[in-house]
Amino acid sequence: MYAQRTGYVDLNQIPQSDPKASTMQWQQSYHGDSGVQSGSTTHAHSMSSRDRRDSEMDDELDPAKLLYDWETNYGHGYTPQQVDEMSHQLNETRSQRVRAAMFPETMGEVTGIPSTQFDPAHPTAVQRLSEPSQMLKHAVINLINYQDDADLATRCIPELTRLLNDEDQVVVSQAANMVHQISKKDASRHAISNSPQMVAAVINAMHNTNDAETTRCAAGTLHELSKQQTGLLQIFKSGGIPALVKLLGHPVESVLFYAIITLHNLLLHLDGSKMAVRQAGGLQKMVALLSRNNVKFLAITTDCLQILAYGNQDSKTGIFQCGGIEYLVDIVRGAKYEKLLWTSSRVLKVLSVDGDCKAAIVRLGGMQALGDHLDHPSHRLVQNCLWTLRNLSDAATREDNLDNLLYRLVLMLKSPDSNVVTCACGVLSNLTCNNSRNKMVVVQSGGIPSLVKIMFGNDRAGDPNEARAQSDTIEPAVCALRHLTSRHQLAERAQNEVREHYGLPVLIKVLQPPSNRWPIIKAVIGLIRNLALSQANHAPLREHGVLPRLVQLLQKAYQERRSNNVGQLPALYEGISMDDIIEGTVGALHQLARDKHNRAYIRQLQYTIPIFVELIYIYKNNDNILRVTTAVLCELSQDKEGADYIEQQNATPAITDLLHSKNEGIATYAAAILFRMSEDKPNDYRKRLSVELSSSLTRGDEWGGDAGMDQGGFPSGPPEEGMWSGATAASPADTKHHHLHGTPHTPASGHYDHPPLDTILDDLPDLGPNIGDHIGAMDTSSGHPMAGHGWYDSDL
Repeated sequence: MYAQRTGYVDLNQIPQSDPKASTMQWQQSYHGDSGVQSGSTTHAHSMSSRDRRDSEMDDELDPAKLLYDWETNYGHGYTPQQVDEMSHQLNETRSQRVRAAMFPETMGEVTGIPSTQFDPAHPTAVQRLSEPSQMLKHAVINLINYQDDADLATRCIPELTRLLNDEDQVVVSQAANMVHQISKKDASRHAISNSPQMVAAVINAMHNTNDAETTRCAAGTLHELSKQQTGLLQIFKSGGIPALVKLLGHPVESVLFYAIITLHNLLLHLDGSKMAVRQAGGLQKMVALLSRNNVKFLAITTDCLQILAYGNQDSKTGIFQCGGIEYLVDIVRGAKYEKLLWTSSRVLKVLSVDGDCKAAIVRLGGMQALGDHLDHPSHRLVQNCLWTLRNLSDAATREDNLDNLLYRLVLMLKSPDSNVVTCACGVLSNLTCNNSRNKMVVVQSGGIPSLVKIMFGNDRAGDPNEARAQSDTIEPAVCALRHLTSRHQLAERAQNEVREHYGLPVLIKVLQPPSNRWPIIKAVIGLIRNLALSQANHAPLREHGVLPRLVQLLQKAYQERRSNNVGQLPALYEGISMDDIIEGTVGALHQLARDKHNRAYIRQLQYTIPIFVELIYIYKNNDNILRVTTAVLCELSQDKEGADYIEQQNATPAITDLLHSKNEGIATYAAAILFRMSEDKPNDYRKRLSVELSSSLTRGDEWGGDAGMDQGGFPSGPPEEGMWSGATAASPADTKHHHLHGTPHTPASGHYDHPPLDTILDDLPDLGPNIGDHIGAMDTSSGHPMAGHGWYDSDL
């Protein structure tokens, strides 16, 4: 009944051997243009006995049920006739769909092509082939055209070469124009580049003509040839660089652009072109072009100058002598074009390593101009400005109009970029050296907490490479803190802020060689010395264990120094002399010894005072080490136990010799030590000592009067300027018998290895009970021209 109702022939009524049955079965089993012929109405005969599961499978594969499922669930109401029509239409339009996807230009305005895409999110296979087929078509077309262009250029080159050498300038102009046009295509350009005669003819025409159009076309041709290595080489070999340099003074702007871009390509990509441009006078002409106002032209010109000046001192000097620095600073100050600012800052960065150029940049306001771009969104510009400022900063320590720059630098200390932080720390370290105003601006801008936080970052670095990178940041940060904690009105505030922001534990941890580099250790020692100027820091520093760490460093440096011949120059460790470490640690201990609890702690540390005494014998000719050593001994001698301990180490002869030192600070410290050591001595000894001290301390006229004296008659400390000074060591003959446990002396009996002292005690000046207060103030004032330079506040 189903077959009659639908108009289909019942398959069971046709014998299986009848061919018509097979045809009708195939037609009824084909449903639409699905691409897969369904076998739902056929099955193979079973080769085995049938069971229950075979019967169930036969029921599921019943043709009537399958056709019903298609009609109700998947046919969406389509009749078999409609399905057949759709299949026929899709078959008829298959080629059109392929042509429309792969070759749309061949379709014209054909409409009515059905789409086989049912889901917009999933393109059909033909649609996916559309883009690759278009690319392939264009590649084939380009290949055909490329070959045509190459063939055309090859045939034209001999004739064009002859025309370029013609005496008629009109002919030369037309030939130059044609060569320029064909050089814009890749195939033709390669053909021209492979013809040395053609390139030479173009350069010759450009050099000899007075016609602006001919010059423009010839320069344009060279510009096109410079886009590939073969063309650059032919231009160089054919003498094109002098001809191009000559065009840098041409009045036509397009010619200038062609010339500068071609020279730029030569400088970038061809070895030997730099020297040729310099010899042709290109650098001077490029500097003169900096007065133009086309920002893109200036960007290319400044990049050429950077390439010429990098690593070449003559080029740096040439830019300086031609007034190029003034042009560059003006560009950085007024330009808005990012690429021009970037290229100009690169030139200034190269010039900033030269002394004359550096001074000129600072004098012309280059620091302020570069600082205005530190908040620019271009990271590469900011980075170049920072490096340039870092190079310039050691020549700008006396500049006072840098408040805005300093404020920006403090903000940049919070940057997540370690390179930015390193540069900012370095600039701040130099700008705060010997400049009280700059120090106060940084302190008021919140620089101390940010610098301390940087040290915490180094403390948390786990990876060795990361720790090394952090150490490059720590050194300038510590040096900046060292400068900020001394010699200005807010110094005490800065000293206390380091402690309040938990900087002391990190500083103490840094004092651990060899886990940290000697330059960092040296800077930290100076910072601790400055922090000890505040009485409020004495107890916290002691509680965090700074005293044994300093003594440990002193002992290590002392042992390293004694392993070398003292009469020779000291060995350097990462550029640091152990004499510098000795001077620094003793100076820090001197400041800490102003506290009585610290003095008691130092006395208990093994070999500390014996080392101090030994230093007096060894460094007879090093006023810096003698000054800090006598200063710390003077502090320790305030207590009876300390004075006795010093005397037990046979220090009296050496200290007595220091009374005659030309350095008033050393002589005054020596006098105070001897006075305190003589308090329990017999009257005869005290009388002889009194006259000797009086004669030594009344040599004010020989020392220049009261110059460099603090209140109370004690010498002021060393100036800030300069690096740590090297020691002038004594000769071996002067030290051969001065060992740590040398020949015993008996100072109590009055017998010494020098002439006796016959003086009276009454002539000894009263140094007063507060001698420690006066001595403690020594190193906090400024302006005294001591022998040698101080190291507490110096440039990197």
